[in-house]
Parts: sequence; structure tokens; C-alpha cells
Amino acid sequence: MKKTVLITGANKSLGFETARQLLQSDYKVFIGSRDRERGEKAVADLKAQGFDDVEVLELEVTDDNSIRKAKADLESRIGTLDVLINNAGIPGTYPQHASEVTQENLKNVFETNFFAPINVTQAFLPLLRKSTAPRVVNVSSDLGSLDNHSDPNWRHYDVKLTAYCASKTALNAFTVMLAYEFKDTDFKINSVNPGYTATDFNNHTGYKTVEEGASVIAKYAMIGNDGPTGKFFSEEGETGW
Repeated sequence: MKKTVLITGANKSLGFETARQLLQSDYKVFIGSRDRERGEKAVADLKAQGFDDVEVLELEVTDDNSIRKAKADLESRIGTLDVLINNAGIPGTYPQHASEVTQENLKNVFETNFFAPINVTQAFLPLLRKSTAPRVVNVSSDLGSLDNHSDPNWRHYDVKLTAYCASKTALNAFTVMLAYEFKDTDFKINSVNPGYTATDFNNHTGYKTVEEGASVIAKYAMIGNDGPTGKFFSEEGETGW
């Protein structure tokens, strides 16, 4: 039986490419999309590439009612969820100087980048618990690393987007806490940094391709039972918190 994976925000960019790569690895993929029409287009695009085992799951990650409906919908289709990839995220509005960032901006970014992954993960845990090899991948950023931000030699040292960076730091903390809670089980729970990837998120200014960025996400979605948990990874290996 094929392993199943749900990817939030998967109708485009990194989420879409991660879906494509996992389909190549013979996973059954559910495209989480807040807009059903866009999700259906993504499914159609993937099927046009020869992938059949892909479906859309309407899911607005910041809406509790939508999360509940999506969980019930998915549970009616499958008995087990093997992988959850919390990919949906937003950058917030600019600038984000620590001395000036607004509460509204902070709350909006944290709602999508921090609270939503927690709510989604908690909602789908009953399905993940039924898997013999459950995996949770939280898509983070090297901009969430406090180690990096404290290093003047780091290439992105001057990128201090308070709302966005802090939301990813908080997401990393959730990864650590959740992984600890499930440390004596078959769960593998990690944060993954796809790197500065050229997407709509950054107006395609990133130096990595979507294929390169998504490959890191897919890698940790597919790790074996001897793989790590409670860690933070990028293409270069483990990242400092």
C-alpha cells in the first residue's frame, strides 16, 4: 500500500514541487489548498505529467472550522496519514524593523507560520498515530535560526525580518517540543530549511531552484525509522537553532 502525505499550501511553488517529487517516489499525495479551484488545477497539472494518485484537500490553515472539515474529509478517504508537511506560510509586509514592526503584522504572520502548523498538526495527529512510520516536516527557514542571526559572517546576516524570522524561530521551538513528546515512538518530526529558493514568496530572487528547495523537504518526509527527529536541516546538513 502506498504511503500517504498531506502538504499544506501545495497548489504552487515549493509545496507543488514537493508533491511532484513525492509522487515520483510512489506516495499518494493530498494537495492542501485554501482555494479549491487552484488546488484542482494543481492536481490537473500533476495528472497531466502522468501522476494519478493525487487529490485536492480544501484546507485554510488559519481557519479552525476549515481544519476540522479537512480532517473529517481526509479521514473519509483514507484510514492512515503517514506524512504531514506544514508548508503553508507568508512573509508578512515590509519593513519589519524590530523597533517599528506593527502588532498587526506580527499577529498575521504568526497566525499562518506558527499557530496554523500547530493547529493542523494537532488535528491530524489521530490519523498520523495510525501510521507505522509517521513523519511531520515543518518547513522553516535559515532566517529562523538564532545561531545564524548571531553570526556576522553569515551571508544573510543583514536580513532581519522581525515578524517572519521570529515566526520561524517559534516554529522550530514547536518542532523540538513535539519531537520530545513523541521521542519514544516511531514519529520523526523535524524542521527543514529549503534555502533561498526562487518563488513568488521572494519575487523569484532566490538563488536556488524550486526543485532544489523541494528536494530537502521531500528527503525528510521519507526518512527511515533510523532517521533523526527533533532536528533542523537544510541541504548542507544540520542547522544550528
